[in-house]
Amino acid sequence: MVQDHATGRLIPFDFDEMSKRIPELASLSAEVTTLSLDEPIDSSDMNLDHWRVIARLVEEHYHDYDGFVILHGTDTMAYTASALSFMFVNLAKPVILTGSQLPISMVRTDGKENIITAIEIAADYRNGEPLVPEVAVYFEYMLFRGNRTFKYNAEHFGAFTSPDYPPLAEAGIEIHYRKEYIRKPAPGPFGVDDRLDNRVAVLTLFPGISKHIVTAALNIPDNRVLIVRTFGSGNAMTAPWFLRELRQAIDGGLIVVNVSQCRAGTVRQGRYSTGAALEEMGVVAGGDIQFEAAVCKSMHLLPQVSDGKTFGELFARDLRGELTL
Repeated sequence: MVQDHATGRLIPFDFDEMSKRIPELASLSAEVTTLSLDEPIDSSDMNLDHWRVIARLVEEHYHDYDGFVILHGTDTMAYTASALSFMFVNLAKPVILTGSQLPISMVRTDGKENIITAIEIAADYRNGEPLVPEVAVYFEYMLFRGNRTFKYNAEHFGAFTSPDYPPLAEAGIEIHYRKEYIRKPAPGPFGVDDRLDNRVAVLTLFPGISKHIVTAALNIPDNRVLIVRTFGSGNAMTAPWFLRELRQAIDGGLIVVNVSQCRAGTVRQGRYSTGAALEEMGVVAGGDIQFEAAVCKSMHLLPQVSDGKTFGELFARDLRGELTL
């Protein structure tokens, strides 16, 4: 983003000017080509069509480059990283998302270091093999698996974290890779599966939530998946009306996914009696998946399944490193 001198507001800038904003790019050992969407957007406007465009751009140029860096606004970066991780089939090259907390036009911007190091990581090969052949987020010296991250801070340069999976690398004087945590290159030809179904809704539980709110969420017309953000390790109320409404919705074909409001730890539906009732009626346990990844994984799975049982079986599998089994 750059600052509009007329209004003072932040607006997307022309990526063709990137070399002017970051002259250090000329000193990199990597040869960099810049591609831009026809009309750059604020990341708050990100949608499924934009994800498809990005995925297809990577597919179109996949064999032309050693790696890819996607410059992206921070607000929805974790969603895009998660979505791309599921859309890419047999990915064997680095796809690194990065951005900045301060606009690239500002003197104290964190964007320059983020972009330069992200490019170095995307271009880092040893013995002909990429060091990070997966979708990742690089921010403030840390490289995280894309579908394990979320934005947790709107003020600090270290805006992203990954509490349930270790960093893939840390940049200091040198870039230290943690190879034991990096996914191996996927076998088979690379491709893109851009089938996505956004008939996904979210219900966040809280003490005292009213029956009509829950009923409305469970009966949204044409909705297929409801992600319920529960308490602790996957617990919910045991009020008879709540369990009755939930069971009726599941029996009627709604897929209900249990994701904890806690941003670290895992859902264990059978650990307490409050969660055991959800397990018994067929609620899908989300494990330690992050909320952003749960939304994108649901959109990815819906076009592939015709029933809740198959959806639940696939959701419980670790498809792209998003889940600890």
